[in-house]
Amino acid sequence: MNEPTTPTIPYSREAEEALLGAVLINPDAYYDAADFLKAGDFYINRHQSIWNAFIRLNENRMPIDLLTVSEELDRMGQLNDIGGSAYLTGLINQVPSSLNAEAYGRIIQTHATRRKIIKAANQMVRWAYDESLGLDELTGRCVSELEQAVNDAMGLGLVHISEPLSEMYDRMTEASQKQEIPGIPTDIESIDNILGNIKTGLIVIASRPGQGKTSFKHTVGMNVARQGRRVAVFSLEMSGVEISERFTAIDTEINLQAIRSGQLDAEEWARVNQSIETVERLQIYVDDTPELSVAQIEAKCKRLIMREGALDLVIVDYLQLVSPPFKTSEGNRSVAVDAISRGLRVLARRLNVPVLTGAQLNRESEKENRRPRLSDLRESGGIESEAYVVMFPYQDEDEGTCEMIIAKHRNGPTGTAEVRYRKEITRFEDV
Repeated sequence: MNEPTTPTIPYSREAEEALLGAVLINPDAYYDAADFLKAGDFYINRHQSIWNAFIRLNENRMPIDLLTVSEELDRMGQLNDIGGSAYLTGLINQVPSSLNAEAYGRIIQTHATRRKIIKAANQMVRWAYDESLGLDELTGRCVSELEQAVNDAMGLGLVHISEPLSEMYDRMTEASQKQEIPGIPTDIESIDNILGNIKTGLIVIASRPGQGKTSFKHTVGMNVARQGRRVAVFSLEMSGVEISERFTAIDTEINLQAIRSGQLDAEEWARVNQSIETVERLQIYVDDTPELSVAQIEAKCKRLIMREGALDLVIVDYLQLVSPPFKTSEGNRSVAVDAISRGLRVLARRLNVPVLTGAQLNRESEKENRRPRLSDLRESGGIESEAYVVMFPYQDEDEGTCEMIIAKHRNGPTGTAEVRYRKEITRFEDV
């Protein structure tokens, strides 16, 4: 009969080294794990020190690389303890891929959770042997200990209603002192009257091509930036130059085609030059990288926040062009779109900003020549369920006016706002 083997402490040296090396190679990888991983989740002490250095650099809005991490560890008096800069260099040389940082982090988290449960179980065994404890006290301690171990792994868990009530009251008080409606105005009054401004969450503008969903997002982005707020635009379809042309058309009221061709008179050239100076002062940041994933968008947003200090609105153009978190085939495309929708909703909550995106409608609404409805959302019912607001721009025969059909509004009324769509300058405005 074989002797039972002594259980080993759960941890993975390889995963810990791989995650740290991934961040040193690609600082964006830090954000793939930072929202769920703590320094104490690393089993090896020097790895805890290195992750703490990452945290401090991020909090101080400093870049994470071999030099800055070495200097931070040296400032903390821990550089020699972890093996010096040579150890950090070794982490870089043996990392399999910086693309799998979240997976490495999940492995580390799983082992850390097992260690916490083992620690809790050992404590409960000691209490069980202590006959001075009554049964009620013993069971109470054991339940509390196990809950704490699980909550450490799964987040804050359940909290008493008094906490969110207190936060709600503080927000109400702050808003009343400012004498303004919470959220961010789109500066299109007929829409703001229904929505009560746009707030944190996923806001979807859906239509068939040519109905102005991209123009609406750019109009709102320009309006929000003019309020002195910071806007991030992720364009998976248009180049940065094309976006600049549209912002210039919106600002100058000069025909977009004329701007593209450069066929302008002297007065129009003067307006364009003035607009360039004006738009350059706005806090609009553009990324025209194609095939971005939600995780990559989040990492880029967090780097912008780290660099600039805040972010007020994220625009993603458009939802179905975002790379899904897994490989897809034509048969499970709707599953991928559901995952992207869910990811953008979670992104909005993590960043505490509105995320404004576009979505395609299926062809049935166009064939039947009718106003769009929620069932027309292409490839997914997940878009409707994940969105905080769903709006449909709809033009009939009169191209000067446009109905903005607010078909879903999770925390408020729905309805139709009559707006003006000036297609030649790609701008939406009040009638």
